[in-house]
Amino acid sequence: MIKKQGIFPIQNAAFALVILVIVVYALYILKDIFVPFIIAGLLSFLLFPISRFLEKHHFPRPLAILISIIVALSILSSIIYFSYTQIIQLESLIPLIEKKGTVWITATEKLLRKNLHINQSQLVAESQKYMTDVLKNSTKLIGQTLSTTSGFLVNFSLLPLYIFLFLLYRDFLKTFVYKLLRNSSKHNISNTIRKINEVVRNYIIGLLLVILIVGILNTTSLYFLEIEHALFFGFFASFLVLIPYIGIAIGSALPILVALITKDSYWYPVGVAASFFIIQFLEGNFITPFIVGNKVSINSLAAITSLLLFGNLWGISGLVLALPLTAIIKVIFDSSESLKAWGFLLGDSDHIDVQVTKKHFSFKGFGK
Repeated sequence: MIKKQGIFPIQNAAFALVILVIVVYALYILKDIFVPFIIAGLLSFLLFPISRFLEKHHFPRPLAILISIIVALSILSSIIYFSYTQIIQLESLIPLIEKKGTVWITATEKLLRKNLHINQSQLVAESQKYMTDVLKNSTKLIGQTLSTTSGFLVNFSLLPLYIFLFLLYRDFLKTFVYKLLRNSSKHNISNTIRKINEVVRNYIIGLLLVILIVGILNTTSLYFLEIEHALFFGFFASFLVLIPYIGIAIGSALPILVALITKDSYWYPVGVAASFFIIQFLEGNFITPFIVGNKVSINSLAAITSLLLFGNLWGISGLVLALPLTAIIKVIFDSSESLKAWGFLLGDSDHIDVQVTKKHFSFKGFGK
């Protein structure tokens, strides 16, 4: 009997592990379908209050949803148009890039001649060989990228349709969850759905506010450093806050490069790097924790682990979706008695009541 009791848990664990591997593999293979679907679901939570407000004012549900989506698309189109106009203005930097590039190439050539004793003919031959290899590899890379992203872009174009259907059939989907979890309390299920709704909506709204604040700080610093197109570069870097921890650092590369090209002193790119480092510090330690942290209580270890896992699973999209999905998983874990320990593991340790912890968990031999 003891042997059988020991075998069954092992079999259950092995079965669960196999199921987990199959699910993760399916999520990886079908990422072009799952990622837009998940993004549509998250955006549906954001647009739900607008749709519900219109419905309360006697708009038919399909019309209310359509108006909500049109408002969202209008805002997105305005952002895209503004970005396009700013990118067009970057053409003025091309002559400066050519001029500065010539200076850098000449300086590099002199350095190689002096230190490595490479003559000009050898340098030209090696450069041509290197450029040929780069062109061959880039042609293959471009072909692979176009073939893999075409399906992804097609699925992304279906986002408005997904959002419309999610909002249209929200009651139907809620009833499906009730039927699927019929052994659970209906009140508990409704409470979990409400918490997920609040977490997702507050996370997205908080993130948009963080982007606005960081964009203003970035633009102000670039303006005082007299970097051209400060508004575009400042908000471009702020939108990369969507990639936690490293987004602003990546976004600083472009203004640093522009400072190197357009300014004669190296203090300007150093100033850009220093200002963006300070803003990154403020964003990571004060702005985001204050605005978003109270809504998404996930500890740093869980956040970094989720970024690594989802980043490897779905690339850039995984990095963007990692935190909201982890927050949703935590809410689900917290609502289940058998999974509460895992929800505790994901939670923010700063919010734990130390006295309660000491009261419920005592360890002999570790002090009084």
